Order: sequence, then structure tokens, then C-alpha cells
Amino acid sequence: MSSQSNYWGAGTSIVLRRFPRLLLPPVLIWALATVGVEHSQILQANISRPALAASLWLLHKLTNRAIKSYRRNQERRQLGPDVIEVPSVEFKLPWNIDFIPFANEARERGYVNDAMAPFLDSVGNIFNLTLFGEDFIFTNEPEHVKAMLSTDFGNFVKGHSNHEKMFSLLGEGVFNVDGDMWKFHRSMTRHYFSRERITHFELFARHSDAAISKLLAHPHDAVDFQDLVSKFTMDSASEFLFGINVRSLDQPLPLPHTTEAEGNRFSAAFTSVQAQAVVRFSYGALWPYMEVFSDRTRKDMSVIEAFIQPILEAKLGLKKKGGLEEDEEQETLIDHLVKLTDDEKLIKDELLNIMVAGRDTTASTLTFACYMLATNPHVLSKLRAEVLDHVGTSSNPTIENFKEMKYLRAVINEVLRVYPPVPLNQRECVNSTVFNSGGKQYFIPAGAAVIYSVLFMHTRKDLWGDDAEVFDPERWLDDRYKKYVLPNPFIFLPFNAGPRICLGQQFAYKSDLTCSRRSTVQFSSS
Repeated sequence: MSSQSNYWGAGTSIVLRRFPRLLLPPVLIWALATVGVEHSQILQANISRPALAASLWLLHKLTNRAIKSYRRNQERRQLGPDVIEVPSVEFKLPWNIDFIPFANEARERGYVNDAMAPFLDSVGNIFNLTLFGEDFIFTNEPEHVKAMLSTDFGNFVKGHSNHEKMFSLLGEGVFNVDGDMWKFHRSMTRHYFSRERITHFELFARHSDAAISKLLAHPHDAVDFQDLVSKFTMDSASEFLFGINVRSLDQPLPLPHTTEAEGNRFSAAFTSVQAQAVVRFSYGALWPYMEVFSDRTRKDMSVIEAFIQPILEAKLGLKKKGGLEEDEEQETLIDHLVKLTDDEKLIKDELLNIMVAGRDTTASTLTFACYMLATNPHVLSKLRAEVLDHVGTSSNPTIENFKEMKYLRAVINEVLRVYPPVPLNQRECVNSTVFNSGGKQYFIPAGAAVIYSVLFMHTRKDLWGDDAEVFDPERWLDDRYKKYVLPNPFIFLPFNAGPRICLGQQFAYKSDLTCSRRSTVQFSSS
């Protein structure tokens, strides 16, 4: 996606932009030390040039720190006399740099968010990591999240740092931009996702049947279900977006006695590039220096580009000939976008953004749904009874059928609560502000990165009751829903909220509901 030469990396331009700010102070200090030693006999007699430069550097840092602290305190006081700093987390090394290996190890060996869990117990539901002197504020308070996503939406943006980390994957797509550019991208796809399309159900049903047939072909083998649903969502998403099925389900399933199937190049590259991009977040401000002469996403993006480009060129050619799909019920997202613009980069960025948002989140939900149904056979039995009662073994349930199956929706909601597909997210504060919660007012400085976790928020006992960590779909159908969720809807945010609420929310539900329904008909708890 980037126009940079292959000789340079993803971080090259960022590092070059930082050079003046990084080099100017030490250069000036060395020059000042040189002038001082050469023109002062007292200095010549008592201190060497390196020692003087080191002293001046220390004075510079202490002065700069004092000025920043003074300005910060002044700004905080202007917001109110009772406004306090967010509690800090202190590690052993300067700038909390030892948090990076700690977080990487937690991410590789444990579950997502494990790096933050200890501080929730020791510090509370909001704390500041202050990495490299920059504010990284973590919260799982619904009121704080509500402010970021809704009531103070304009003051919390994706931010330039997030844009740089994800640019080689997401480009200028809807999930990687702010302001007018974000509004423009969102307007491009809003109409497409706002309509109920029965063809979506038919598409999901067809690919669900293909996935289920894979399972039925191996009745006595252990199967990697996550791999299976990843293939299902890849095939569904590619056909939905591009009108072309990448047919990843045609690949053999990885079984215990076989080597893992490689899958087609596009699917493998798409999975790999997301993991590579996420690594950048682990290194914070240091990531550009690790990619000065490389781009960890370049190889995978070249494969993805090679897949998308011919499809896009063919669609643009059809547009010139007047041969695009005219029936809105049948059109794919690429058809919809090509009707709106001829800008190839804009279309590719938008398609990749939607695919990233939809493919893995759906695969995650279906994987955890299978796990929870397998470990809660009473839930599976009740769900199967509801499905058979409403649609039997029908291959073509209607939209109304799905609306009538309340327990099926409750099961999906409970999976999304306990295992949200996007467990944490981040915004950047534009102007200094205050977060209110628990009778306290916390200072959020301009430029602070604010990370929020719906994973922790979804299982807080003070928000959901003493059984918050228990998987129980009934909570969506009994008095607990009225007691906890209705009065405070921001405690449940699997699809974000506010102006940036997920456009594909209903698309995701359709996919989850269709696959879950068809799987439930085929398999029982016995």
C-alpha cells in the first residue's frame, strides 16, 4: 500500500521526521560546550568538553521536565480544583521500558489483556503506564468509554500514531482515518450495510454447509475448529466483498495425524499481515526504528495486492462498458464502491478495512461459540430445540425466523460478552479533558493514548452481578438484562458505539446466527 521504495522500510520516513527533534538538542549542547571550553580559561582548567556537555544535557533534561510538569499542573488545575492525576504504574527501568518484554511475553504465552490484569487488582480500573514519558492510560470504566465513543467523540480520535502503525495494511481506509476523511469513507459503505439482503443469508448458508460437510467427513477425528471457521469466514468475506470465492474450504483440514494445510496464498497472507502489523503496537514509539530498512507487512501485502488488483481492474472495465450488477440485492461491496468512484487505491483501502473488521471477528465469535456449546451441553440442547421448533431442518430460514429465535440471539450475545472479538481498543485525546467515575475526576492530557478494554468491562461483577464470569445466555432473557444492561448499555460493546459503531454489526450477526443454526441442526449434545 505504501509508495516507499523497496529499499526503505515502513519506519524510514517516520524516523527521518524525528531526526531534527532528536538530534538538535545534543548538537546544540555539544556546540555550546565546545564554545565554552575554548573561550573560557576557567572551564578549560576545571572541566573537559564531554563532562561539560553531559552536565548541560542533564540540566536541559531537568529543566525541560520541570517546565512540562509545571504546564501540566497548570492545565489540570484549570479543569477544576478536584481534578487529579490518573494513578501511575511504575516498573523498574526508566520510562517503564521493561513493560515491553513483559507485555510481549504475556501476549505470546497467555490470553489477550493478560499484561493489564495485575494492575486492575493493584491500582484500579484506570491507570497510567507512562511509556517513554508518554501517557498510556488504560481504563475499563463504562463512563470513560462512553465519553470517548459518544458524548465527547470529537475529542478522541484514532490519531496519527495509530495511522502510522497500520498504514501499510489499512492505508487511508475507514478504520485508519479521522475527521472529514473518516466521514467520507463511512458514507461510502453506510448504504450498502443498511439494507437487509436475503442473499447474505444464502451466502452464509452455502458456506456453512461446506464447512459442516468438512466436519462430517471426519467423524472420528479431532478437528481444529478455529481453522475451519477461519476458512468459512474467509470464503464468505471474499465472495461478499469481491464476488469471488477464494475457496479456502477446498483445502484439507489440519488433523492430528497430518501436517497443517498451508491454504491458499491469499488467506495465508491475510492472516499473517494482521499479526505482523499488531506487533508494532507492542513496541510503541520504538517500532519505526525496527523497520528502517524493512517492512514486516510488505511480503504479505504484495500477495494481497496481486489478488485484489485484477478483480478491481475487471470491475472498472465493466463499469466503462455499463456491465456492472444493477440489482442492489445481488451486488457485492466492490460493485457498490466501483459505482461510486474510479479511485483504485480508495477502493482497495476500503475493501481491506472491511475485510479486516469482519473476517477475524466473525471467526473468533464462532470459535468461542463452539467451545461454549461443547462445554455447556444444556445450552446446546435448549438451542437445538428452539431451532428445530422454529425452522426444523429447513435450508432456507427467513429473516423473520431469525428474529423469532430469541435464545439463539441470546447465545451469540453471551459469547460476545465473555469473548468479545475486539477485546481492547485505543483512542488519542485531542484536548485535555476530565474522566468522571466513582466520585473522582481524572485528568486526561492532550496527546494521551487511552486504551479501553471491553473484555474486562464485560466480566466486571459490579456491572453484571456476581455471576459475571459465568457463561449464561439466560441473562439476556431474564430480569438481569433489565437490571444491568438496559440502564447502562455501555457495559456491553462488542461492536463499538457512537458515531463509529460497527457498520457491519448486522452482517456479523447474520453470519454468526446462520452458521450456529446450521451447526446446531447437524450436531447434538449426545
